Amino acid sequence: MLTLTQTAAEAVKTIIERVPQAEDGGVRIRDTGAQTGFELSVAQAPEPEDTVVVTDGARVFLDTAANQALDDRILDAELAADGSVKFALAATG
Repeated sequence: MLTLTQTAAEAVKTIIERVPQAEDGGVRIRDTGAQTGFELSVAQAPEPEDTVVVTDGARVFLDTAANQALDDRILDAELAADGSVKFALAATG
């Protein structure tokens, strides 16, 4: 299962705080294919087939393909002073 670092969890919570209609939602990751990679969006709730990953109150929703592709990955983030966020994936172990 995808693992979130503490920084990634804080970034997800920060993003969700900026979207009032998604206050109980999360960041949804959808696998758009090998050529284009992953799409991140703010979602009010997971889709019925999504896997939900919760770390320190941060919720990430993974579609079926993303869940399989990211099964052994770690999601990290870098928070910039201007409020922007960069996410990165790393392999476990």
